[in-house]
This record gives sequence, structure tokens and C-alpha cells, in this order.
Amino acid sequence: MSTYGVAILSPHLRALAETAEAADRAGFDAVWASEFYSRSGTISMAAMAAATRTCRVGSSILYGIGRSPLVLATEARDLDELSGGRVVLGIGNGTKRMMSDWHGVADTSAPALRMEELVPLVRRIWNLHEGPIRHEGRFYRMNLVPTEAVKPPARNIPIVTAGVRPRMCEAAGRVADGLAGHPLFTTTYVEEIVKPAIAKGAAHAGRDPNDIEIISMVMCSIHDDPEVARRELAQQIAFYASVKTYDLVLDVNGFTKEGQAIREAFARRDFAAMFDAVSDEMIDTMGVAGTAAQVRDGLRRYTGVLDHIMLYAPSIGIAPQRVQENLNALITECSPGLMNAR
Repeated sequence: MSTYGVAILSPHLRALAETAEAADRAGFDAVWASEFYSRSGTISMAAMAAATRTCRVGSSILYGIGRSPLVLATEARDLDELSGGRVVLGIGNGTKRMMSDWHGVADTSAPALRMEELVPLVRRIWNLHEGPIRHEGRFYRMNLVPTEAVKPPARNIPIVTAGVRPRMCEAAGRVADGLAGHPLFTTTYVEEIVKPAIAKGAAHAGRDPNDIEIISMVMCSIHDDPEVARRELAQQIAFYASVKTYDLVLDVNGFTKEGQAIREAFARRDFAAMFDAVSDEMIDTMGVAGTAAQVRDGLRRYTGVLDHIMLYAPSIGIAPQRVQENLNALITECSPGLMNAR
């Protein structure tokens, strides 16, 4: 049986914490923070950890690329202590343009190899009691000699890594405890591309692919008027589909023409045409929209395909008040108790 979580977006930390608390009370397995150029994921996680009691507190995702391995490891360890051992560390590179333009990274090559170097190094830092770290890698260099005795970690913090294309999904199978999937993921893409790639990575590392948790955002919009909900979902789909990096997801699902039209409209900054280029089939395949009952029914197609279903409220071109309204509805109308009811 799949578990359920909520990806929480808010322009204010207080509202973010209050929404996380509501999700925790409603019985969700996890609440998830993200970060962008306007929001810190670690500070968001701290606010959510303080407001919740039982659910996991995850990042989907933190930019591993923007932090040194030491800073990443120490922030995660402190967050885990703050939450009482409930943190899931989700890390990713972002797109190559984010890596270069946002984080000033000169070498954006081989992002999967970068992740495969980063994850074991973070774990090694958490286990500094085993001795000094002298690491000379392709992407990271560290010479860390503790000045006093270091205690073993309280627990092994799970790490999930972001991936879309097969090689990044394979990296999760090689080194991570789970995969943080993209909002554009569909059941077809997970079954045909993601799971085989994870299995390939796991086999390379001598691991059981069933031990890698498959987590993904699912774009959801609840509204009494189903057409309003569908339009909101279309806007979010168009936003992601405008990025050429995600072409493979569109192609596998038969949406190559729509993707081309979306990117052409984006190049003209014709956002209305971008949204209009999202077909009804894309809306029905790449997310769930409609009344509360329709969204509950639509979400069930992900059961057994994803290990953890993360409800994600569209935000592109949508007022913050409406985003919060949708989040509240998702927490109330799609709680695990309702979703798992027979």
C-alpha cells in the first residue's frame, strides 16, 4: 500500500508550519519542503519540524549543488535532532542552467556521477567517529580531522536523490535510500523508465531495488468547478513542460507535439498559448484535477506504482490564497484515512 505526503508551498513560514501541522494531524506520512531562489529548504524544514509531531519531514529537494558536503551534512543532522529523528534528506542538482547560473558551478558535466560522489561523502561525514576523512574526488575535496572525539550518529538519516532521466534514476539505485521523482512523472514513465533504471543501479551496487523508495509529487487540484481545477493543472504542466530537460517524459507519454508547442509559446512569452497547448489527455495523464471525489479516484492509479505519493498543489499563475485553499482541501479530502478506505 502506498503512503501519502504533502508538498507544502507558502510565501510565509508561519502558514507553511500551520499547513504542515494540519497534514500531521490528518495522518499524512510526510510533509515535504522545497527551495527555490526565494525560499530556503532547510529553514522551511525547521519550521515544519517544530510544528509537527509524528510525520516524516522531508526535502524535495534541497540543492546539494549549492552547499558543501559538510554544510549539507551538518544541516541535515541538526534538523534530524530538531525533529526527533524524522528527517528525510532529499537532494538534487537542479537543471544544468540552475547549476551554472544560480549556483555558479563551472563544471556541470556528469550530474549523476556528482550525486554518486556526494551521497557517500555526506554519510561518511555523519560517521566521523570512524576516523578522519581524506577525500579527493572528481567534484569534491575534503580533509577533515576532528579535534575531539565524535559520537556516532543517533540514526542513519535516509537520503533520497532527485532524478528524471534514466541515469539520474540509476544513481538513486546505486547510492540512495529513495528516488525523489518529478511532478511530470506518470505511471507509464515510472513503470517503463524509472523502475528499470533504479533496478540497473541497484544491481550495479549489489543492492535490492525494492529497498529504494520511489517517491514522487503528483500535481493535484481540487475545485467545485472541475474546469477551474483542470486549468490550474494545465498551467503547472505547461510551466514544467517548457523545460527541454523534461522532453523524455513527454515523449514516453506521447506528448511530443504538445511539448514543442509549449516551448514555442514560451519562447514568445505567450503564456496563454502555453497553457492552451496542454491537451486534455496531458491533464488526465500527468496529474489529477476536479472535484474532491474525482481527485480521490484519480489518485488511486498511483497506488502500487509509487511507494510514496506526494500531493502537490499547482502554483503557476495562481494567487497564493487559492494555492492555500487547494492545499487545505487536499489535506482534508485526500487524507490517508480516506484514500485507504475500502
